[in-house]
Amino acid sequence: MNLHKILKIVAAIIGLVGIVSLVRIIAAGDETIKSGENAGLFEPMAITAYVILGLTVFFVVIFVLKNLFTNTATLKSTLIGVGAFAAVLIIAYVLSGGDGMQYKLQDGMATESQSHLVGAGLIAFYILIAVAALAMIFSGAKKITNK
Repeated sequence: MNLHKILKIVAAIIGLVGIVSLVRIIAAGDETIKSGENAGLFEPMAITAYVILGLTVFFVVIFVLKNLFTNTATLKSTLIGVGAFAAVLIIAYVLSGGDGMQYKLQDGMATESQSHLVGAGLIAFYILIAVAALAMIFSGAKKITNK
């Protein structure tokens, strides 16, 4: 049996579990669910959703890694992109300064390092916005001049 048939069978089983869970929830009625009497009705549906999410993330990661390591050109461009992003984060962290002001959080006060990280995140966001805007402007200008 090949992988495609196995995946179709697994998808059918997960779909049936989801359908049965949905029918049970609908059959219980709104008032029963609102009162909280059948709280266990939602667990099979939630577990099914978590299984589907987990399988999706697993297969996406596996196939992305497989593609990266089988095609060296994409690996090189990916590493360049990751390096550029890391450089932006490092530059943003160096440029951000700690704030002397005290900020209240839900569980206490913000520390100096938390304030420093928030500032670095904001600066990185601004740098990335500027780079994206410049890329759009240069792309549009290049299209106009090539016509």
